[in-house]
Amino acid sequence: MTTVEFFYDCSSPWTFLGFDSLLRLQDEIGFDITWKPFLVGGVFNTVNPSVQHNRDHPVVPKMTYMLKDLADWARHQGLEIKWPMTVFPVNSVKAMRGCFVAEEHGLIVPYSRAVFEIYWGEDQDISKEDVLRTVCGRVGLDADELFEKIADPAYKDRLKANTKELIDRGGFGTPTTFVNGGDMYFGNDRTVLIRDAVERG
Repeated sequence: MTTVEFFYDCSSPWTFLGFDSLLRLQDEIGFDITWKPFLVGGVFNTVNPSVQHNRDHPVVPKMTYMLKDLADWARHQGLEIKWPMTVFPVNSVKAMRGCFVAEEHGLIVPYSRAVFEIYWGEDQDISKEDVLRTVCGRVGLDADELFEKIADPAYKDRLKANTKELIDRGGFGTPTTFVNGGDMYFGNDRTVLIRDAVERG
C-alpha cells in the first residue's frame, strides 16, 4: 500500500497550491494521505535561515517573477490568492494546532482549506481568534472546543513533534510530501512526480 504524507503550514501560498493539487491527484488516482501540520518558522530558524535573509534582501527581478508565477499558478488551479498581504508573514501556530482538533472530527481537509481560503483568498489574519472562529463556523467545528484544546500542552507538543520530524527527515520548507516513507518532494509543482511515485507503488 502506497503511503503519502503531506507536511504543511497554511501560512504559505505555495502550500495552498500544493494542498489543492494533491487532493486533485488523490481524487484522480486514489491513495490515502496522512496530514502532517507543522510550523514552518521553526524549520526556517533551524535549517533554512536563507528564507529570512531573502525577505530582508529581496532580489527585485526574482521577486517580480515570483509574483507572476504565483498568479499564474493560482489562475491555473482556479484559486484566489491575494498579494501583497495585509499581514505577512503571519503567526499560524493557533491555526495549525487547530488542524489536530479538526482531524479528531474528520474535518482536517475542509478546515485546512478554509484556513487557506480565509487567509490567502480573503486576506484575513489567521492569528486572530475571531478569524479562526469564522473558520470553525464554516466547517462545522466547535470553536470553544478548538480554543480549549489548542491551549493544551499535548496539542502544542504534537505541532512541535511534526516540525522536528520534518527536519529530522531532511525537510526544509512547506509543502513537503513523502511517498512511501523516504521519497521526498518539495514544492507545489511536484505533482507529476508524486503521481509517478504513487503509480510505481
